[in-house]
Amino acid sequence: MRSYLSFEQPLAELDAKIEELRAVGDKGGAVAIGDDLARLEAKSQKALVDLYSNLTPWQKAEVARFKARPHCLDYVAGLIEEFTPMAGDRSFGEDAAIVCGFGRFRGQAICVMGQEKGSDTETRLKHNFGMPKPEGYRKATRLMELADRFGLPCVAFVDTAGAFPGIEAEARGQAEAIARSTEACLQLGAPSVSVIIGEGGSGGAIAIAATNKVLMLEHAIYSVISPEGASSILWRDSAHAQEAATAMRITAQDLVKFGIVDAIVPEPLGGAHRDPAAAIAATGKALDEAFAQLSNLTPDQAREARAERFLAIGRKI
Repeated sequence: MRSYLSFEQPLAELDAKIEELRAVGDKGGAVAIGDDLARLEAKSQKALVDLYSNLTPWQKAEVARFKARPHCLDYVAGLIEEFTPMAGDRSFGEDAAIVCGFGRFRGQAICVMGQEKGSDTETRLKHNFGMPKPEGYRKATRLMELADRFGLPCVAFVDTAGAFPGIEAEARGQAEAIARSTEACLQLGAPSVSVIIGEGGSGGAIAIAATNKVLMLEHAIYSVISPEGASSILWRDSAHAQEAATAMRITAQDLVKFGIVDAIVPEPLGGAHRDPAAAIAATGKALDEAFAQLSNLTPDQAREARAERFLAIGRKI
């Protein structure tokens, strides 16, 4: 059964009526209900178009966080051939919140990273809801350094509410691990591209997203803090999260204007969760185009272009 977001209730009601009519049709009443079914399907399609062409920033946040949205491992399975995952930071242990490994993207050997949130209770617990600990960022740093040694391009699938805020993570050097991972991103001699596929939260996201090109799915969000966190700080009350989401300019459409994101990857009508295969295919096309634009850069040029890209943020605001 399809799940619906809170603001999709009118669609849910229409789709329920459509399913009822189809059930009647299956019992032999197809001729009688054919016109009604067609009318309701057209109405549902129009409602979907109208709804998703006018999403508020808060509604986009709901879409970006939706449990049925494709996650990092879905993109890896759909786009990366011969993927070989790597584990451990060679210091403390393994962190499943960040998936790292090597594979081939359209024939090109490549380093792959990304936060994985999980798709059900078991996998969400396994991947810590996509919130990495220091060992996750140190694993990413280890793989980026290895990729740099062999001149392999890197791709990052970003989807995290932020780095894990637990006491044990802070005790093991969370801030230092994020800083080292960000530095490793910036020092890569090979081209690098990141894609915000869902939620890009704070330093937990930028630690693997300091890349030559930053792409963002149409209904994803990217921010220095969550709307709830900003609301708690500014209003001393998380109830103002919707207002904070609007003020923070967290959508792909706003971030392209500011030069924080380079391109928007279009999503299927109704969001990536309604047609994951189409969303993954569109992301693959966008990645291919981005790497093609970077293919002729020397190592020094790749580093300089990446540094200039981030230094330029703010000049367009």
